[in-house]
Order: sequence, then C-alpha cells, then structure tokens
Amino acid sequence: MKHIGIFCGGFSSEYEISLKSAETIINNLPNSYLGIKIIVSKNNWEVQHNNYSGHFDLNTGLVHLSSGESIKIDGAIIYIHGDPGENGKIQALFDILGIPYINSNVLASALSFDKWFCNQFLKSFGIPVAQSIQLKKGQTMNPNLIVKELGLPLFIKPTDSGSSYGISKVTREDEIPQALVIAFNEGDTVVIESFLNGIEVTCGVYRNGRNTIALPLTEIVSDNEFFDYDAKYNGKSNEITPARIPNDSTTLIQTQSKQIYELLGLKSIARIDFMLVDKVPYLIEVNTTPGFSSESIVPKMLKEAQISIKEFWGSILMTELP
Repeated sequence: MKHIGIFCGGFSSEYEISLKSAETIINNLPNSYLGIKIIVSKNNWEVQHNNYSGHFDLNTGLVHLSSGESIKIDGAIIYIHGDPGENGKIQALFDILGIPYINSNVLASALSFDKWFCNQFLKSFGIPVAQSIQLKKGQTMNPNLIVKELGLPLFIKPTDSGSSYGISKVTREDEIPQALVIAFNEGDTVVIESFLNGIEVTCGVYRNGRNTIALPLTEIVSDNEFFDYDAKYNGKSNEITPARIPNDSTTLIQTQSKQIYELLGLKSIARIDFMLVDKVPYLIEVNTTPGFSSESIVPKMLKEAQISIKEFWGSILMTELP
C-alpha cells in the first residue's frame, strides 16, 4: 500500500475550503493508497492520521506521528487553494526533497496562478482573452485613461491570488481607486479587464494515461454581480451541469480546454473558466487546484460523466505515480 500525503490548508482565504477538498479526496482514494492529511500553515505542518497527530518534517520529508512512528510518503497530492501550493512553492520544495507529486510542476503552477501572465501567454497562441491592463503596487494610472481603453463596466482583481477575494466589478469611473485598494490588499499586482457579456462556463480537464480528458461543462449563473467568493462557496450561484449551450460550443470549449492544458504543461485536474460571447469562448482563468468538496463543481462534472471519484483519483495516481 502506498502512503500519499494530502497537503491542504495553506495561507490563503480559502484555507477551510482546502480542508474540505482534502477530506473528500482522502475518503475516495482507491484501496491501494493510504491518505495522510497534512495541514499546512505558516507556523506548522500538522499531520492528522488514524487518530494520531504529528508533524511533517520539512528537512527530511518524513511524517512523524505522536505514536512514535515515522512514515516516508510515497507521493503527494498538493490540494492547497492559493499560496503556497497552487503557485508552485511546495512543488519546488518537493523537487528538492525528491518527493514525487501528481500536481503540475513549478513552472506550470506559477504561470497558471498569475492571471495576467497566464492569459498573455495563452493569447500568443490565439486563445481569446479580455482586453486588459496590468498594474504593480506603487504604480498609478488615471481612471479616465483606464475607462477610455477598456470601457465600463470592468473588472479589477489581484493577479496572484487563488481565491475570489479582492475582485471588484466597477460600473463607474469613480469606483476605480477603491477597487484598486481592495485588489492590492490581496496581492502585489492587479489586472484590470474589460467586461465580457456572455455565458460563464467552466471545463474540468485531466490526464488519464496518455489521453487528456475534458469533462462535461458546467454553466455558472451567479445570484451576485459575478462569481465571487460568496457565490462560489455560500450557495449564491446556480451551477448547471451540463451547460445549456449548443453542442458545437460545448465541443469547441472542451477542445480549447485540452489545448490550454497541453500548452501550459498541466498535470492532474485543472478547471478552466470561460465566458462564451457570441459563440466565441474567452478565457477567464485557469485553476490548477479547483475545489473538490462534495459541493464543488468538478465532482458534479464527474457525476455527469458517470465517473466515480475513486475511479478518477485512481486513474490520476496511476498516471502520475506509477
């Protein structure tokens, strides 16, 4: 039996969501894998396993339990939403320690995590994206010039945050300064994007052996102004699977999702968000650690595809940790 460390928690505002995702994964691992929950915080990497507590040794990569047992993990599933997992920092540590993991590597994770650089990279391959402006902390730009270039309404959001915090939909020019303050509270760089008026859909993608699989699409209808944290995690949205869009649009988005997955060199599961505008799918962002609680979108996609969660993780583990 292989011991798999499920690394969760982290430093972002989605800490609790990560714990729920980890619980779902641990409860659905195939019988040949034993999951060990490792909760990452800034002060400690706490282990919870078989009613024992313990800690993960950052120098040796060993799990030390209160029972006196030490376990060397055979591989890792990094399921932290945001810093320091989704941005590739833990992957870099594991590369140094020689701990194999199923996730996208350091470069793919860091690139996907930054909304500005990811979209600009994919734009160079012909993937449609919203018109945008990047600002770094300390930089200023006249709100009037922003509106002249991007129009209204527009979105202002941190580029390097894994959560939905810090995002504002701006409908008036005088709202821009405060929206920038909110975004910069979550990160050091901000992207200002033109508004896309369409149907929001998302596609789960993963690798099964040599094949890249696109799952059924989910349509997101938010009760709020947009799919913010409240809509995502507090039931303020209607997530419809499969999405109510034409078959040719579904096929196009699934094909484009697999193309993006391959271009970025992703591994394991990713969820890629689009806005469908006049049958053109515009990329919103790429999520390399999408929510995986019982109420999250990807498990609903798997259910629609008639793939059990245990079968799903088994196929990924066999692919990435043979």
